[in-house]
Amino acid sequence: MPLISGDVSDDNADITPAYTGRLGVEAMPALRLPDESIAPRAAYQFIHDELMLDGSSRLNLATFVTTWMDPEAGQLMTEALDKNMIDKDEYPATAAIEQRCVAMVADLFHAPGLSTTDPASATGVSTIGSSEAVMLAGLALKWRWRAKRGDAGGKPNLVLGSNVQVVWEKFCRYFEVEPRYLPMEHGRYVITPEQVLDAVDEDTIGVVGILGTTFTGELEPIKEICEALDALAAKGGPDIPVHVDAASGGFAVPFLRPELEWDFRLPRVASINVSGHKYGLTYPGIGFVVWREASCLPEDLVFRVSYLGGDMPTFTLNFSRPGNQVVGQYYNFIRLGHAGYTSIMTSLRDTASWVADRLAEYDGIEVITDGTAIPVVSFMLKGDPGFSVYDLSHELRTGGWQVPAYPMPADAEDVSVLRIVVREGFSRDLAGQLMLAFDDAYRRLQAGVRPESSASGFAH
Repeated sequence: MPLISGDVSDDNADITPAYTGRLGVEAMPALRLPDESIAPRAAYQFIHDELMLDGSSRLNLATFVTTWMDPEAGQLMTEALDKNMIDKDEYPATAAIEQRCVAMVADLFHAPGLSTTDPASATGVSTIGSSEAVMLAGLALKWRWRAKRGDAGGKPNLVLGSNVQVVWEKFCRYFEVEPRYLPMEHGRYVITPEQVLDAVDEDTIGVVGILGTTFTGELEPIKEICEALDALAAKGGPDIPVHVDAASGGFAVPFLRPELEWDFRLPRVASINVSGHKYGLTYPGIGFVVWREASCLPEDLVFRVSYLGGDMPTFTLNFSRPGNQVVGQYYNFIRLGHAGYTSIMTSLRDTASWVADRLAEYDGIEVITDGTAIPVVSFMLKGDPGFSVYDLSHELRTGGWQVPAYPMPADAEDVSVLRIVVREGFSRDLAGQLMLAFDDAYRRLQAGVRPESSASGFAH
């Protein structure tokens, strides 16, 4: 006889109706542990049903974060969920894969002096996304500045644009570094070499350049910034290193514009961070930070501990973490190679450019970035059409599309934009469906059908 109330036992799981047992007649406590246990299938169904309230990740054009991978990659990552990355003695194969990934990233960014047989010749670590990577790179800059300035140093400062991701603000606050934000202006949403030269001094620990800004996807003029700092140092001014925040563009630009010099080909670039879970095409969260050479990472920041049977150096803010993201990244590296990444990034760029071209056909829209730098399209409304970018974002969300609307950074806050991130899994067919939905929303708003305006969430 099937159960119709009470607990759902494994013995009766096959004959118990899905929603007329306990889950159908009793509410689960939300803020405390339930008194009784339930069967695994019942627990799964309960959580699965609640998660249906989330938006569709594939239609989330707000985020840079990967939402699709090969099924084989997902299987490998599931198999590695229980492996603790810090336990390198117990999981030597996973540790070796991590070091190979670091070496591949350093090679992709043209780090000098790499060995073709020794992965330890690369200086870097895998991280929980670029947020941890930024903290580690910033600490290395601060430690190098302190070693150079000694007692003569004042308060350390970091020169960066107001368009940086919030993690840089966190770094400066947490580690007591003065942020010197360079302002944006209408029509210019990246920093300039002239701004950098006006802001730096002997207590500047570094300058941050962005390869693919969060706001628009633009590439900052990193080579020109380095050349300006080279000239400053040659005249007897401060010798200041550059860190490149390549979270968004580090796995796109090398394949779309391999000739562009922004990485370790520029001698002034000391370190680079990149997000594997963005255009590295891996599920979150995985990132990397690599240094030009070992001398750029102060030895004082590296801890050598004996733990779980092995002696190991470690430079991380986290300790225990799962190894599955590194495994997923390694799968992408060996599965795709240069040819595969180039093919995917070219396809994404072409789709983004197609979307930008369709948007440019509207008289009331100004395209800011057209997806050719990295596959990101940003655009704004011209004049006052009687509705806002927030109205457009709201209308698109009613159809399931998440396209964020937000104001630009300091000194350009009067400009509000929409942004579309084109990622793997967003096909040309889906792009066509998006533009149909966009046209419908735009025409209805033009006709005066206005929703209650509300700002949508700005996604990393």
